[in-house]
This record gives sequence, structure tokens and C-alpha cells, in this order.
Amino acid sequence: MLKMKCLSSSLLIAVLFVPLLAFSQQHFPREIPAGNYSGICALGSDRYAVVSDKSEEDGFFVFHIVVDSVKGRITSIKNEGFRSCGKPNSDLEAICYCDDMKTLFIASEKSSEVKEYTLDGQLTGRQLQMPAVFKKIVKNYGIESLTYDVSSKQFLLTTEHPLHGDSLHCIQAFDQDLKPTRRYLYKSDKPLSTKHIYGISEICAVGDGRLLVLERQVLIPPKKIGAQTRICIYETRLGEDTFLKKKLLKEFNTKLTLFDRSFGNYEAMCFVRPGLLLMMADSQNQYKGVLRDWFKIVKL
Repeated sequence: MLKMKCLSSSLLIAVLFVPLLAFSQQHFPREIPAGNYSGICALGSDRYAVVSDKSEEDGFFVFHIVVDSVKGRITSIKNEGFRSCGKPNSDLEAICYCDDMKTLFIASEKSSEVKEYTLDGQLTGRQLQMPAVFKKIVKNYGIESLTYDVSSKQFLLTTEHPLHGDSLHCIQAFDQDLKPTRRYLYKSDKPLSTKHIYGISEICAVGDGRLLVLERQVLIPPKKIGAQTRICIYETRLGEDTFLKKKLLKEFNTKLTLFDRSFGNYEAMCFVRPGLLLMMADSQNQYKGVLRDWFKIVKL
């Protein structure tokens, strides 16, 4: 009887302290065209809107992705085509779907704007009203992350690096009238070295006041061999405090060596369903035929 009690206690502890489960990476070179995928959001019915920061025109792809949540694997994926607004590419980095409005919002790093799109890819003429503080965006480290929180009915965005002259990231909230409201401050990890590219590459609202933050650090040597990434998923909670506290949920690393081509520069993240994350990496158009457009499932 005592042994059974001890066993039960051990199982309870294991359940309470189990970490996030990250499954193996997958890639689909036959089904998905080589790209520079930088943002993804769920549309429902196993369909996802995906932006590429180097597509020929502004707009988004629609991928049909079926996920086995038990095995943590994509079992089926199909590219349903690109929906263009007819405008030249403006370095689109992030995308979110607002179910209340049945429209998409897409962030341009080049123009520092977040514009509204219909589901067939057309611009509505509306956009988030960016506060003046975002004029301090550091060049090439602008808006990288965007999400919509269904519980608070607000949009949230942030930049890859803190604004010029700041040491903390500004996470800006917008209401359904697309006007700025609260502003939160978030501290990202220090770079592992002066040679590392670092920053926030995505944020994702859980829907209950929590916010997931994807931080990445990338090291790319001159000859590329030895390149590596450190990917961290943090959790924070939006509340009355301006300064956000964070908790590490998951960390994993990828690398590029003569025998290991797991290198994945993860820039996109969204929920498949509650408790199940879908992540995408930017392969720089499958650089030199070596990098891959990786997908990864992470179970909360």
C-alpha cells in the first residue's frame, strides 16, 4: 500500500511539472514552395494564412494543414495559393486573424504599418493607428510580431528590437477601433555573444490573458557551417502592471553542421487549437538548397 502511495505521488509530481513537449521538425518540399515565411495565423477548418517577407507582392498564402495532436505531427499539408492585393512587396513580417471582423491584419516592417485585408487578399483601407513612439523603430528591426487576443478583443504587436534609445521592448495594444490603448514593457534575453542576431520574432495570445513570446538568437559564421539557433518560448500575463514578468516554457536549439541540417530560424507561431502550437521557420528561400522550410508542433 505504501509503495502504491509513493508511486501515485511520483506520478502526480510528474504531471504537475511536465515541460512543454516539442516534437520533431518536418518539411514538405513537394507540397510547399520555397519561401521566406515570417508569419502564420489560423483561419479555422485546418486552414492557415501565411506571409512571406520576400513574396513578389503583398498578400498571403493559404495552407491547408492537418495535424495529429496525439503524435504531434502534420499528416497532410497543401498550398491553396497566394492571395495578392496587387501592391509591391513591403517586407511583410506578421499576420493575425480577427474572427470578430472576419478580416486579416498584416504588419509591414518596411513601412511600419499594420493594414487590414479581406480573406481574398484585398486591402480594406483601414489600419492600426500607430502611436508616435514607433517613429523610433530601429532600421531592419521593426514590427516583427502581431496577434489578436480574443478574450480582451485587442490587437498586440511589438518590434524585433527595443525602440531606439530604449532597453525594453514595447508591446502595444490596440482596441477594435484600431486605436492604441495600453503599452507594456518586456525585457528580452541578452545576446549570447556580440555575433548573435537576437530579438522577439513572434507573440501569440493564448486567449485567457496570457501571452506567449518567441525569442530567438541566431549565430551564422562567415562560412555558414556551424550556424545555430536558440529558440525560447516565454509566457507572460497581461494585467495592470506595465512591466511584464516572464516564465520560460520551452527552449530548443537547431544547428547546421556537415552531418546535421536541423537549422531552423523560427519566425512564425500560432495555435492549432488550445494547447497545441504550430511553428514555422524562415529558410531564406531554402538558401543554397541547404536550409529547409521547417514546421514544428509544440504541445503545452
